[in-house]
Amino acid sequence: MSKRDDLITKYAADLKDKCGVTPDMDLLTKVTIGCGPSIYNADAATVSGSDDSELATVKNNFLIKKLGLTDSADLDKAIDSVMETYGKSNRNKYRAVVYYLLATHFKKESVYK
Repeated sequence: MSKRDDLITKYAADLKDKCGVTPDMDLLTKVTIGCGPSIYNADAATVSGSDDSELATVKNNFLIKKLGLTDSADLDKAIDSVMETYGKSNRNKYRAVVYYLLATHFKKESVYK
């Protein structure tokens, strides 16, 4: 298995064990590929749920640019909801898992089809 396949397996386990979500493996694979090389960098592969600038990056670069959503309070609420689902005390929140949860939250899976 490739390193990316190993990471996808790890992300799927996080979705199942920490978020209580049964992942759509096809969608998870596409979201992971969409993250690009950042998944291989320890710092870039995770999202800090307590860092406002990090959360603003998720909102601007993923929700607005990638998913095509308009900036509103709903975006911040969704990010908070995903952080809550993933577990605020969980230090390693993988970017691909956060993006997967946000894409499904907004029913934007079609962006990855």
